[in-house]
Amino acid sequence: MADSLSKIYQQGLLADSEKLELLEELSFNEMKDLQQALKYAEELISLSKELEEPIFEQKGYFLKGNHKRKMGELYEALEAYIKSGEAAGKANSLRSEGITYGAIADIYSVSNNHNNAMLYYRKAISALRQSDDSIALASSILNSGDEFLNRNMFDSAFVYFNESSLLFEKLNYLTGKAYSLGNIGMVYANIGQRDLAEKNINEAIQILEELEDYYPICDYLISMSDIYSEKGDEATAMKYALRSLQLAETHGLKEQISNANLKLSELHEKYRNHEESLKYYKNHIAYRDSVNNLKTIQNMADLRTDFEVAQKQAEVDLLNQTKRTQQIIMIALIVIVFLGAIILGTLYWYFKNIQREKKISEKLLLNILPVQTAKELKLNGKVEAVKFEKVTVLFTDFVEFSLYAKKIESKLLVKSIDYYFKAFDEIITKYGLEKIKTIGDSYMCAGGLPLSDETHVFKITKSAKEMLDFVEQERKKEDGMPHFDVRIGIHTGPVVAGIVGIKKWQYDIWGDTVNIASRMESASIPGKINISETTYNEIKEDFPCTYRGEIQIKNREMMRMYFLD
Repeated sequence: MADSLSKIYQQGLLADSEKLELLEELSFNEMKDLQQALKYAEELISLSKELEEPIFEQKGYFLKGNHKRKMGELYEALEAYIKSGEAAGKANSLRSEGITYGAIADIYSVSNNHNNAMLYYRKAISALRQSDDSIALASSILNSGDEFLNRNMFDSAFVYFNESSLLFEKLNYLTGKAYSLGNIGMVYANIGQRDLAEKNINEAIQILEELEDYYPICDYLISMSDIYSEKGDEATAMKYALRSLQLAETHGLKEQISNANLKLSELHEKYRNHEESLKYYKNHIAYRDSVNNLKTIQNMADLRTDFEVAQKQAEVDLLNQTKRTQQIIMIALIVIVFLGAIILGTLYWYFKNIQREKKISEKLLLNILPVQTAKELKLNGKVEAVKFEKVTVLFTDFVEFSLYAKKIESKLLVKSIDYYFKAFDEIITKYGLEKIKTIGDSYMCAGGLPLSDETHVFKITKSAKEMLDFVEQERKKEDGMPHFDVRIGIHTGPVVAGIVGIKKWQYDIWGDTVNIASRMESASIPGKINISETTYNEIKEDFPCTYRGEIQIKNREMMRMYFLD
């Protein structure tokens, strides 16, 4: 495609508007020579500014950012993406803003800034769901899944990759289909299903080789190397890693060169080739530092600040211009007659909205923090950590959730989890217990805090039985919804409770009691409530239990456990 378009470009016979479209296609399709692709993008930017075409200016900066990122020049890539966002704003294009947010998120992801990455991915997906660009939406969903994959959150990654795969398949978009296949393969590799991983990754590589898209191929080749290394096939693992390095060096992909050198260093170290391992490790460090050094990270932070300040200044300038225009066209008599009414109306609206927003804010705060904790936070601006000598902690976990995640459509899976967790919320609310958090398909709550309660062990036990009864009843239904089996674990002991950080507050608890409660859950069996001896001694007079014996749990001594009958 690029070669054919280049011949048209060299003829120089197109009008300016047609040349803009040609330069966009040339920069997008030129995959072999990144420097040439970059030149096309720069020319597109220059011509679009000259013709005052902000939408093509946005496209030019966006393509420039893509090429700079592939070259490993992250600061320059982020700078280009931010200018792309500014041009999208001038063009009033929601779609362009969405894909720009996604690209900015990708840079933060590569820079290991998870919070900023997820912030911009959410902005991108929200904007693109309101546009008609399904390919851009699917790409942002795919990249969000990649961020979860890099954080070892495999269930969430799988859900996102499945949604992007369905969208790309429906659109018959081969590049996206290949990325989704490859990333699903990487999830399989991480959860130990090597045959499925190899099948998906090889299929992705085959498609990408036909498209001559080498950036992701390098990453997938490293994953293949990992698979064969785990199988004990040294020669094949080394072959895939070397192939990744050669491709990356041929096409000037610094980040992939760094990753391939690191993998080769690890392989040589594994097989005791220490000199070769050291050589590749030195190369890895050199390329890693060229991509991700402290100065670049600081520059990216400064650039983001400048971008946000520039946006705010533009709003201020627009407001000032509006005021000046109003001053010119308004008649003095109208100002005098209605100024008082306008001021009074504005003040009434302002204070009414403040009260409404205050109520909403308080409701949201009480939804994430206990009442006493929320009051302390509003009064002091912080919350002191508190130690509670006796708290009972409960964990639940759905059995074989990961297998369901692979088989069931993602929206249906999330709907089912939401249904169960809402029921659990209602149960613990009835008993005055505190929900701590959900982690994937695991649910955690506690009794005996933030206010002491002598009956909290009894209440936790009743809640656990009702949760189990609810799950058992749901399993009997045949309504097309996925239904799960559940394990439950309970332990009683001391904890420290409070909130940490300054953003996205969450009331949490820490201590050995939490770890043991989690171990009680993992040591349970489907359809059973497993309790520690400490909890058993608190409830044995009120609830019949069956002694299981002393059972070894991870990183601890043998512990006595009981099933709640």
